[in-house]
Amino acid sequence: MTQAKPVEFWFDPSCPYTWLTSRWLIEAATVRPIEIRWHIMSLAVLNEGREVDPEGDTEGYLWYPVRVCAAVERHRGKTKLAAFYTALGNRLHKDQPQWDDNVFTDALTEAGLPVELAKAATSDDLDVDVRASHERGIGLVGDHVGTPVIAATGPSDEPVAFFGPVISRIPRGEEAGRLWDLVVPLAGFDGFHELKTTAPKPPDYA
Repeated sequence: MTQAKPVEFWFDPSCPYTWLTSRWLIEAATVRPIEIRWHIMSLAVLNEGREVDPEGDTEGYLWYPVRVCAAVERHRGKTKLAAFYTALGNRLHKDQPQWDDNVFTDALTEAGLPVELAKAATSDDLDVDVRASHERGIGLVGDHVGTPVIAATGPSDEPVAFFGPVISRIPRGEEAGRLWDLVVPLAGFDGFHELKTTAPKPPDYA
């Protein structure tokens, strides 16, 4: 039996395309020997100091979900972080998108976590955790990219790190595995930098 290799995945929970990539990675892990390890990164941190915020987040709302993720990780670990991200992502992206007062408490309840962790959304107490995790991920690729960042092992056991892939639908089963087989060697090719096609289609969460 092939031993699973770790795949480090940095995500900002507010990004819908990152959500699709995360669901693809979960699918790929069912057909390829990979073990996902979840880490938070932050578009709010990434865009600090820029003249124009690409996300248009002038009020700092993008801090809220990532701070609650940091609280979950600090108090309950990465397994619960994955469960919370699933519950939160379903509410922010897959279902009727909502950012009301209940979105964090409902997601925490579904993930079996104390609702008190939702208070972290408006507190900067764990911003140091957010920044440290973000810097570990973005340090692998550079701050010219966004979310998500993936670090894996290439075909010749070399370390590979890359931004993306940006996808508009979730591959299932063997299709997810084939995409993994393509993306990692391409990202690990010495000298490879970027590949783009048309503008992304609207997210399809089916």
